[in-house]
Amino acid sequence: MKYGIIAAGEGSRLAREGIAVPKPLVRIAGESLIDRLVGIFCKNGADEISLICNEEMANVKQHIAEMAEKWKAEGRDVKLNLTVKSTPSSMHSFGELAEGFDGDEPFIVTTVDTVFCEDSFADYVGSFVATIEKDGCDGLMGVTNYIDDEKPLYVGVDADGCINGFYDEKHGGYISAGIYGLTPRCVLTLRRCIERGESRMRNFQRALIADGIRLKAFDMGKVMDIDHADDIAKAEEMLK
Repeated sequence: MKYGIIAAGEGSRLAREGIAVPKPLVRIAGESLIDRLVGIFCKNGADEISLICNEEMANVKQHIAEMAEKWKAEGRDVKLNLTVKSTPSSMHSFGELAEGFDGDEPFIVTTVDTVFCEDSFADYVGSFVATIEKDGCDGLMGVTNYIDDEKPLYVGVDADGCINGFYDEKHGGYISAGIYGLTPRCVLTLRRCIERGESRMRNFQRALIADGIRLKAFDMGKVMDIDHADDIAKAEEMLK
């Protein structure tokens, strides 16, 4: 399985609130956000993990480079790819990662500050594989009914679990959890969004629906993002 981590944001809100390290290196329960995700992906069949950080994150770049060297010395089979590039939006960061997602293998991408329970993610991965192979869908999007976000993206879901829309205003009980399981077919939609000058992940998700891409939703339980300093304690409490 191929995985991707979008870690290119500046984390400016955390910095203003006194968090000295960039967001990917913020520690939750004794482990940095980026290390936690990489570890979870390795437990769930990762053979390749691609990451993107911005050009100002020298310590993040060094951290990942050291991780790659350690894995090489240990003889690990998982390939670790790093792109260092400042992008105008998370959608453009996704576009950079997607350059390695060609072919016929599905992939899963998350943002680095997405915190979820490991057991829920393992269930999600299993459902993603089944959704692609048996249901003929092109994507399984993680959703949550835990809403603690300044600008959540509401997800419309029908009785069969299929997604019929993405909304800025309240619509149903689910919002996007920032976990995207997709087939390479979806990369074509992403590239067209970038060519049109669009930005933001929510616009890409809307474009998938407009292009007739069949997506299903998977309830991840409680999921939260690390946007503010007090989110760190909330996340640690959630994971207990």
